[in-house]
Amino acid sequence: MTRARDRRRQHNRQAQRQQVVELRMDELAGIVERTKSGALGADEQAKLKAMLDMVAFVVAELKSKRTSLERLRKLLFGSTSEKTSKVCGRDGEQPTPGSRATAEECAGPEDKPNGGDRPRPGHGRNRSTAYTGANRVHVAHTSLHAGDCCPECEKGKLYPLAEPTTLVRIVGVAPLSGTLYDCDRLRCNGCGEVFTAPSPDGVGNQKYDETASSMVELLKYGCGLPFNRIEVLQKGMGIPLPAATQWDLVNQGARTVAPVFSELIRQAAQGEVLHNDDTTMKVLELSGEQRRAAAAEEETDARTGVFTSGIVATQDGHRMALFFTGAKHAGENLASVLAERAADLPPPIQMCDALPSNTAGDFDTILAGCIAHSRRRYVDVVADFPNEVRYVLETLRDVYKNDAIARARQMSAEERLQFHQAESGPLMAGLERWMQQQFDERLVEPNSGLGEAIQYMQKHWTKLTLFLRVPGAPLDNNVCERALKKAILHRKNALFYKTLNGAHVGDVFMSLIHTAELNNVPVFDYLVALQRHPDEIAARPADWMPWNYRATLTRAPP
Repeated sequence: MTRARDRRRQHNRQAQRQQVVELRMDELAGIVERTKSGALGADEQAKLKAMLDMVAFVVAELKSKRTSLERLRKLLFGSTSEKTSKVCGRDGEQPTPGSRATAEECAGPEDKPNGGDRPRPGHGRNRSTAYTGANRVHVAHTSLHAGDCCPECEKGKLYPLAEPTTLVRIVGVAPLSGTLYDCDRLRCNGCGEVFTAPSPDGVGNQKYDETASSMVELLKYGCGLPFNRIEVLQKGMGIPLPAATQWDLVNQGARTVAPVFSELIRQAAQGEVLHNDDTTMKVLELSGEQRRAAAAEEETDARTGVFTSGIVATQDGHRMALFFTGAKHAGENLASVLAERAADLPPPIQMCDALPSNTAGDFDTILAGCIAHSRRRYVDVVADFPNEVRYVLETLRDVYKNDAIARARQMSAEERLQFHQAESGPLMAGLERWMQQQFDERLVEPNSGLGEAIQYMQKHWTKLTLFLRVPGAPLDNNVCERALKKAILHRKNALFYKTLNGAHVGDVFMSLIHTAELNNVPVFDYLVALQRHPDEIAARPADWMPWNYRATLTRAPP
């Protein structure tokens, strides 16, 4: 690696001493044509040589930057599987560069039906019990009833089975459907008074009820559909719904559920483990001065970026997701959340990657490092160091298997800690010795890709192995990375927020929606329940969390 770097530097110095030659595609095409008829002039030879030198230099740079190009290829064409068997190949087998792993290839033999021969029949189909939002219709037998004599044997009596046969039939409807009520009007030919038929029972005075606003909120902030796409979809279904009307619905809905969002922040602040990270975002009407004001910190005066921070907290078995968009980084938003933490609670565990922005802020936490981020540095250099990367990835694979066993056995935090200390402790100790051995015995160049991956892991070793010392410490920050996909999906489809108020509305609903998803609660039902009880949630927002709102509904008066 050192010799290659010296050759590149020498080549760059030689290139700088050479006279700059301007290359134009039309001139180069003419030169190529003239090579067919005779010798070239001195100027044309110089241009052609300069082009060849440039191509040789670019090829050399591409070869020397193989890792960076591999990462770029993943960004452009999608990441291949990072499973150990796919990255390193199975024992005695080399990985296929650039190949995409199928679900069958990624699964281990124990995960495949029939020992890996073929998928089991019906695999991937939803059971009828999965259609919890469908209307259920009871169909009675037309001619037979329980207790009747059997028409087949004419001896036995019929009795009902516990499980009926269920038929699933799916129909297409608009996300928001409508009903037109044509109310008769009568007019007196004497006095001219007009009498209008009253609306049917249950038909309110609002044109858009709580289910309509909840559906728009779910489509926009849960599924990433911009307002204009929803407008086009509704128009195609014959139920017009302008984008401006959609914004009015979600803006009013955000005011209604604001107490629940505040309570969610307060409960997340009491969490045992908090994950945090951020991603870039764009707010059109946020000028440089507004960004600095939103940051509200002296050291951020020169900041021009806008971010969406994601925080996922765990408390009493419940997971809570929070989103904040503005000029503050993830660490600063975490500090704002932890400001509401009870003073008598011990510092929580904070899981994040090694970026300083995730720890910027005045707060006290027990910091844990993300093994997945450290592991990815080895994955990027597998082409140059296949054997070394295989050892690291297989060691970490066994650690993750131990964590999966702890989850499957539903171990407590203390039991999980003891299990990891017994099973994963020797694995991580062996990995630590192996990394130091690579440098002590000069087996790896420190400036190589593998050397940099090892140095990164050694630098953050204390945080990466926190799960061996502190009960409940997670292995990685994947839960927060997945949460941020909500914001990334919005950025991909809608491209930006127009104002900070619009960003705040998005943060409120993404927080409620993803929190409901993390707790396996039907999101649409939850949003509808919140907006149908504005007075109740304003009085007691703690009773309207995703995990207890159903119990609250059973106690509420009709």
